[in-house]
Amino acid sequence: MTDLEAGATFLAAPTPAAWVEAAVANWRPLLTDHANCEKKAASTALALIFAYPEDIALGVALARLAREELRHFEQVVRMMQRLGVPFERQQPGRYASGLRRHAASAEPRRKLDLMLIGALIEARSCERFRLLAPHLPEPLGDFYADLERAEARHHELYLEHAAANAGDVDWRARLRGLAEVEADLVTTPDTVLRFHSGVVPILRLTE
Repeated sequence: MTDLEAGATFLAAPTPAAWVEAAVANWRPLLTDHANCEKKAASTALALIFAYPEDIALGVALARLAREELRHFEQVVRMMQRLGVPFERQQPGRYASGLRRHAASAEPRRKLDLMLIGALIEARSCERFRLLAPHLPEPLGDFYADLERAEARHHELYLEHAAANAGDVDWRARLRGLAEVEADLVTTPDTVLRFHSGVVPILRLTE
C-alpha cells in the first residue's frame, strides 16, 4: 500500500469512542452540521481554484470535487427532509480554523499546507462515516456507508496534488506534523458537538 493509497491511516489518532457515542445519540443536530460541512468543502475547493489559477490540473480536479460536494449537500438536505430534521443555524466549531492557523503564510509552502489540511479533513470525514454507519438508523446508516467511499477519493486527490507541489519539501514529514495538530483537535474536550469536533461533555449535549 502506497502513501497515497493508505486511506485514513495517516491520521495521527483515531476518533474517541466517546465522540461516536455522543454522535449516535445526537444524530439529528449532527446531520445539520454535516450539511454545513458539505457546503464548506465545496467552498474550499472553489477558493483554491481562485487562489491558484495557474495550476490547471489542480483547478480541474477541484472543480469536479466541488460539484460532488454540492451533490452531497443536496443529498444530505433531502435526507434531513426525509427524516424530519429542520435546518438550523449553528455556530462554527474550532476544527477547520484550528488547522488553518498552522498553515504557512508564505507561498509555496502555504499551498502545500492547504492541500495537506484538505487531505486530513477528508480523511477524518471518511473515518467518522465508517464509524457511524453501523450504529445509525436507516436509511442514514447506508447513506453514510456510501459517503465513506467518496471521502476516500477526496483525500487521495488532495494528497496527490500535495505531492505534486511539494518541490524539495518533505511533504510526508509536514503531513505528520499537521496530523498531530488535527489529532489534538478531535481527541481533546470540546464545547460543541460537530462532525469534526472533539469530545463534548454529555451534559452539554442536551442543553
